[in-house]
Amino acid sequence: MTSVSTQPAPTTNADTASLAPVLAPIALNSGEGEALWFLGVLATIKSSSETTAGRVAVIEHLARRGSGSPLHVHHNEDEWFYVIEGELTFWVGGQVITAPAGSFVYGPRDIPHTFIVSSEQARFLLVTEPAGFENFVRALAEPAQQLVIPPPATEPPDMAPMMALAAEYGIKILGPPGIPT
Repeated sequence: MTSVSTQPAPTTNADTASLAPVLAPIALNSGEGEALWFLGVLATIKSSSETTAGRVAVIEHLARRGSGSPLHVHHNEDEWFYVIEGELTFWVGGQVITAPAGSFVYGPRDIPHTFIVSSEQARFLLVTEPAGFENFVRALAEPAQQLVIPPPATEPPDMAPMMALAAEYGIKILGPPGIPT
């Protein structure tokens, strides 16, 4: 039987080793991670600033048709998506992109973008580099009571506090959810 060491591999470059933080490997199965109900979506944080020394955040989303993000722009991080199941429609810098399962979409920082779930349901990864966006998600979310899409909201979110919070995280909300025409 092979054992896995949690100790970092030895390095021959002492200068590099002294500057790089020691990170532990991350291995999470389906359903594992920090599960949150975030704006009508089950968002499961798989990696974060805390677990990657700020390098990358990975958030798995499970969402129903019509779920999406407001039109926004990130000033601190690049954002990319990988569609696992279902289909999303993106608007990135003026380009409309249909993204079925297996699609990859990249939204560089400082480029306005939005998306909407265009199938009955979709599962996708949202990745930000560097990490930090997950803290915005945490600030607006509540712990998931079950690993399911949350019940629909009875009222739309109050945009003024959301926009103020987004600004604290280097995000500017430019418009409502939906694909601009």
